[in-house]
Amino acid sequence: MPDIKFIIENKDFVQNEFAKKGYTKEDLDLDELILLHGKITALKTSSQALSEEKNKLSNLIKSASPDERPLIIAKSKALGEELRQEQDALENLQAQFDLMMLKVPNLPSPDAPIGKDDSENVVRRYVGNKPNFDFEIKDHIELMAINDWAELERIAKVSGSRTYAIKNELAKLELAMHMFVIDKLRAHGFQVITVPSISKEKPLYGQGYLPFSRDEVYYLPQDDIYLSGTAELILNSLRADEILQENELPILYAGFSPCFRREAGAAGKDTRGLVRVHQFMKTEQFVICAGDIAESEKWHQKLLEISEEILQDFEIPYRVLEVCTGDMGAPKYRQYDLEAWVPSQDCYRETHSCSNITDWQARRTNLRYRANADGKVRFAHTLNNTGIATPRALVPFIENHQNADGSVNIPKKLQPYMGGVKTIGKNAEK
Repeated sequence: MPDIKFIIENKDFVQNEFAKKGYTKEDLDLDELILLHGKITALKTSSQALSEEKNKLSNLIKSASPDERPLIIAKSKALGEELRQEQDALENLQAQFDLMMLKVPNLPSPDAPIGKDDSENVVRRYVGNKPNFDFEIKDHIELMAINDWAELERIAKVSGSRTYAIKNELAKLELAMHMFVIDKLRAHGFQVITVPSISKEKPLYGQGYLPFSRDEVYYLPQDDIYLSGTAELILNSLRADEILQENELPILYAGFSPCFRREAGAAGKDTRGLVRVHQFMKTEQFVICAGDIAESEKWHQKLLEISEEILQDFEIPYRVLEVCTGDMGAPKYRQYDLEAWVPSQDCYRETHSCSNITDWQARRTNLRYRANADGKVRFAHTLNNTGIATPRALVPFIENHQNADGSVNIPKKLQPYMGGVKTIGKNAEK
């Protein structure tokens, strides 16, 4: 998030940049934020002066005469009460200021397309050829039914709507996709790390879920714990409050975890099958790098390239979207989405989301590093991108690779992870 000094010195510019993300003065009043900061600065100065004066009086008490001592003590007590009141007021103002700062979004990249919502995202390229089927295609739900790959109705009785239970070869395929992606990320220098799916509240503020998306997060009040919607949440706070050395950077994590999202705003949308479920598995790319735009943008492109490699290896046609300012959300500086072709829906659907967060998260988690050049301590930059998220990625996978008999072909690069089989399904050649 922008530093308060930068906001004060560039208020009109900052307000205009926030407007590109859809933030109005009603959402975040910079005049009020700046006024609060001024009051806090003035109170800190006043409190410091009172504290110094009180310390001087305390020192005088020892050498004062019996007649002078009661007057000095009385004045010291009065100053102490005045100081206490100012410190209480300062604590209250600081809490208000901190809460407002948590609502401050990141500034968007000057290269990001300006737009109000997802209808104004920009297609940068199409990759791969859509399959030409000479038979009536089946959607992923029909393919699962034909091959006995899921227990959707039964699991709904047990766990409620928007849950899934896949089995047999499809369950093996889901795990194979994650292992393939993990091996690819290892080859690119990532550390593989499995992380918990539960978190204290503070990391949610650090990552940016809070205060912006509280209705999307599962909360367990008895334990005062939250369920995580992505390994990014945990990885972003793993090095919180540390000062790294620049030669430790970049730190590359391939984080795997079960994930949980309430999908509160998704009523009636994509609720059939595997597209939008409450619990899923995700392998996440997460990068901590030096606090330099050129460096983090280099990694942003690298993360995007890796995800494109994955979809190409899976032989799934896709397109690359650059997300506009009004759709990228508070933490993002710049964002790309990858959308895979879904034949049954005759459209592209998101499978990967690739974001440069710059120092916005690092400021919230106090993640810093000491620069080699001058020894100064700076905030790091963080980036994230999907490696693979299932079961959503299974939808374009099995639909694009389906055969007329309901069997599904396995792309060559994934076959070793499936025991060498080229096709799965009841009618597949064994």
